[in-house]
Amino acid sequence: MASGVALGIAVSLLLGRLLQSLLFGVRPTDPLTLVSASAIVLATALVASWVPARRALSVDPVESLRAE
Repeated sequence: MASGVALGIAVSLLLGRLLQSLLFGVRPTDPLTLVSASAIVLATALVASWVPARRALSVDPVESLRAE
């Protein structure tokens, strides 16, 4: 996950110049914006993977293997 966030920040810095005309009041290299967007994406990914993992932990492996 962290490598994806790092890659996303690098790409956003490289392509920021192309999107500069669409950004109003924010520089393409604004650190607060990059950090907050990265934190939101990272938190979303953690929650999205935590919910199924918690559900999978509640299932008994022996019962799961017998069902198949």
